[in-house]
Amino acid sequence: MALWKRELVDSLNRDLTRARHKRDAFTSSVTTLTAQISELEARLSAETERRQRDRVAGEIVVIKKRVRDRSSAFSTAIAGIRNATEAAETIVPEAHELNELLDAIATEVAKAIDGLLSQLDLRIEAVCAGNAAPELPQSLTGSAESPQISDRVHHLRKWLPHKQPTKKADQRSSAAA
Repeated sequence: MALWKRELVDSLNRDLTRARHKRDAFTSSVTTLTAQISELEARLSAETERRQRDRVAGEIVVIKKRVRDRSSAFSTAIAGIRNATEAAETIVPEAHELNELLDAIATEVAKAIDGLLSQLDLRIEAVCAGNAAPELPQSLTGSAESPQISDRVHHLRKWLPHKQPTKKADQRSSAAA
C-alpha cells in the first residue's frame, strides 16, 4: 500500500508540475497578447488621428475653395457694377464717387480674403503636422452651403453714403406711386 500511495503522490506531483508549466506558458502568452493588443491599439489610434487630421484638412480646403469662389463672384459683380456706373457717369457725374467707393471696397475685400486664405493655409499645415486640434468648431461642421449672411452685409446700405433726393426725384417717385 505504501507503494501505491507513493505512486499516487508522484503522479500528483507530475500533474502539478505540468499544470504549473501550462500556467506559466499561459501567463507568457497572456503577456505577449497584452503587448500585441497595446501595440495594435496604439497603431489604430494613430491611424484614426491621421484620418481625422486628413478629414479636417480636407474640410478646410473646401472652405478655402468656397471663399475663393465667392470672392471671384464678388470681384466679377463689383466689376460689373463699375462698368455700369462708368456708363452712368456721362449722365450723372456723381457716379464717379461710387466707382471710387467700389474700388476701395474691392481692394479692402481682396486684402481681407488674401489674409484669410493665408490663415487657412497655415491651419491646414498645422492640422496635417499634428500641431493643431484635428477638429473643426461645431459651427463650421454644419451645411456647407447654408446661406448665412452677416449683419454687416445687411447693413451695408446704411454704411454707403446716401445722397439727399432732389425735388425732381421726389416728384418722379410721387408720380410713379
